[in-house]
Amino acid sequence: MQRAMRETGAKGLAIATIDRGRVTWFKAFGVRNAKGDPLTPDTVMYGASLTKAVVGYFAAAMASEKRLDLDRPIAAMLPRPLPDYGNVEGYSNWGDLAGDPRWRVITPRMVLNHSTGFANFAFLEPDGRLRIHFDPGTRYGYSGEGMTLLQFGIERGAGLSLEAELQRRFFKPLGMARTSLVWNPAFASNLADGWDEKGQMEPHDERSRVRAAGSMDTTLRDFATMAAAMVRGYGMSRGSRAGFARGTLPITTAQQFPTLLPDAPPAERPRASAALGVIAFNGPQGAGWLKGGHNDTTANTLVCLERGRRCVLILSNDVRAERAFPALVRAALGETGVPYRWEYPGLPAY
Repeated sequence: MQRAMRETGAKGLAIATIDRGRVTWFKAFGVRNAKGDPLTPDTVMYGASLTKAVVGYFAAAMASEKRLDLDRPIAAMLPRPLPDYGNVEGYSNWGDLAGDPRWRVITPRMVLNHSTGFANFAFLEPDGRLRIHFDPGTRYGYSGEGMTLLQFGIERGAGLSLEAELQRRFFKPLGMARTSLVWNPAFASNLADGWDEKGQMEPHDERSRVRAAGSMDTTLRDFATMAAAMVRGYGMSRGSRAGFARGTLPITTAQQFPTLLPDAPPAERPRASAALGVIAFNGPQGAGWLKGGHNDTTANTLVCLERGRRCVLILSNDVRAERAFPALVRAALGETGVPYRWEYPGLPAY
């Protein structure tokens, strides 16, 4: 960890290990802000797209209770046709889909294995309009917009609050007092700011809306607890837990970003497939799964192996730390088979 910080210039780095579904070790290194206050295991950090893994696990738990059908269209959860809702603040402009009936077939599973056909976000489209680029369910194309659709179905269709459900099912029972999908002023007492590729500091974003695509704040201690619960199958049957991390959609692109890339030749594709909010892979130690979290000042990764229920969780408030992730995961777990060239194609040799 210390060498990784020296070589990358990362200001803060936190790591936890899990064995047999239990947290075995955790430690934080470096600082959390420009003043030099130390990063600790209880510092609130931005979880970014690790949120998607938690939402995927929640969906699998709901499915195990027959409260969510992963293969029933989200449209069937809603009392009105999706485009009729128009531009809904905090969600998306569903009215953009009025001329394309394919919205009718998108299911929770398609959202969670990133096969909705949406771009990552509608605001990234040249005209800022939401559209479907390929037939839903046919191929992988990472999409936060899809996660927003699932959240809309859960909240407007099933009448549930995503934040309240996650707190009730997981965060509160597991003692995760410093984890939330919406900003909590109590977090300000021990909060991590972030550093970008140029070493410029940016203050922590106090996200005022719950976003299934990535609004979670958490700590190393809290999310290690959640990761351990996920790998051991907390709160659901063995079969449902296996389904959470079982890949159901082969990935056919050479890299994850930018999204909507064309299919790569078979030799350039990763040995990986999309599961429920995570990526499944096979390697020297058998089946595993992973999820990353990234923005301009955030670098996170969670890698878990089914054999031995072993994981490593790495959180950083400095995006430059990503360059060290392959070596850090290898040091913690050995050779795993994580498809790094697909996830981090811009990094040097791994």
